[in-house]
Amino acid sequence: RLPAVTCGRPAGVGSSILIGSCREARSSDGAFMKLYSLSVLYKGASGVKLLKAAYDVSSFSFFQRSSVQEFMTFTSQLIVDRSQIGSRAAVKEQDYLCHVCIRNDSLSGVAIADSEYPSRVCFTLLDKVLDDFGKQVDRIEWPTGSPEVIRYAGLEAHLARYQNPREADPMSKVQAELDETKVILHNTMESLLERGEKLDDLVSKSEVLGTQSKAFYKTARKQNSCCEIM
Repeated sequence: RLPAVTCGRPAGVGSSILIGSCREARSSDGAFMKLYSLSVLYKGASGVKLLKAAYDVSSFSFFQRSSVQEFMTFTSQLIVDRSQIGSRAAVKEQDYLCHVCIRNDSLSGVAIADSEYPSRVCFTLLDKVLDDFGKQVDRIEWPTGSPEVIRYAGLEAHLARYQNPREADPMSKVQAELDETKVILHNTMESLLERGEKLDDLVSKSEVLGTQSKAFYKTARKQNSCCEIM
């Protein structure tokens, strides 16, 4: 189980994924809505490659933002790795939903959002991002690409615009016929793991997570080993 961060301190390692939050202002209807990250990845035979990503970690403690961002990358890659080509899925972790869309050509997108953020808008956004990315980046670059070499600057603009799902909603209504029964819902990250597999081991072996992030994870696990805070 991955550590959450709440107002600058570890919060329930429990089922929380990586993001706890110092909540921002309520929307006019009282709901919290936040889009934290957008990632484009490639699901290849030898593993999952991160091609490009954009993050909004402004609502987290300044000193933990880099670790939160690394855990978002780690989580996005793990979800794509454990999901089937040609599938859509949503992984729920307490107050958060991780949405994944993997096309038949193995180009994949992940959006991590607050649980109040409409899933329909997330999947519409992922379709738009992957279509846009596929048109701008030659598919020959996908299997070996990386954020440093891939030239695609659209994610930051999409992440900023879709912070308010109401602005995007008129566009998403065009795809209201999306068959949401085909979206696989996982109630926890653990449901993606194979029998006998542990998140602790995956975190320890991860090349995405830095020493500081791994140390934070271990500290959070140790502090919450006797009870669940959240």
